Amino acid sequence: MRLLCCLGWALVVVGLEGGTALSAALLAGVLLTRWAGIAPRRLARLLLVFEGLMLLTLGLLPFTVAGQPLWQGGGLVLSEQGLVLAAVIAARASAVALVTLALLAGVGAGGLGAALRALRVPGALVELLLLSARYLDVLEREQARLRAAMRVRAFRPRSDLHTLTSYGFLVGMLLVRALERAERVGAAMRCRGYAGRMPLPELAPLRGADLGFAVGFALLLAVLMVLEHG
Repeated sequence: MRLLCCLGWALVVVGLEGGTALSAALLAGVLLTRWAGIAPRRLARLLLVFEGLMLLTLGLLPFTVAGQPLWQGGGLVLSEQGLVLAAVIAARASAVALVTLALLAGVGAGGLGAALRALRVPGALVELLLLSARYLDVLEREQARLRAAMRVRAFRPRSDLHTLTSYGFLVGMLLVRALERAERVGAAMRCRGYAGRMPLPELAPLRGADLGFAVGFALLLAVLMVLEHG
């Protein structure tokens, strides 16, 4: 039910353009994160990871979208339309991220995999999600060990070819270690009877409270659509 609510929320919010509807969506997202008990500092860190890749694009939009110029200098033109578009995209992404974090932050990889399997998501995608969730931390620790070894060998990052070459070797070595570990893990899983389907926890039965939450969430989506088109 949480996954379906997240999907419905994303489909509605990405179509919002009005300031009132987007503000209401952001407010709803903040309230839901407070209801979910996510600490503000942790929420800020998660949002930074969630939206960090968008920052470069959002920063370029005001200078690349044609429109009414607000500022000019050094061959750059800051347009009003580009600034508005960047703000709308940022508001949409933030609203979707807030609600997704509020609804799924406490589910865990196993619960999320069980829910996806119950929704008939292809099994290969579910297994990929579960393996990625379990072994990304392993790869992160491996990367930390390799970087520590580089520092022991007096490596200091600089803006030169040696630094770029060293980072290239780091990435290559990490891929080699990941492949070796994947082969060992795959062999261990097959020895334990793995046949392409991980055991997952049973989902709790659907309760009246779940249906009530879904109805309330649908009403919230209806309010956003009324604010957008009303």
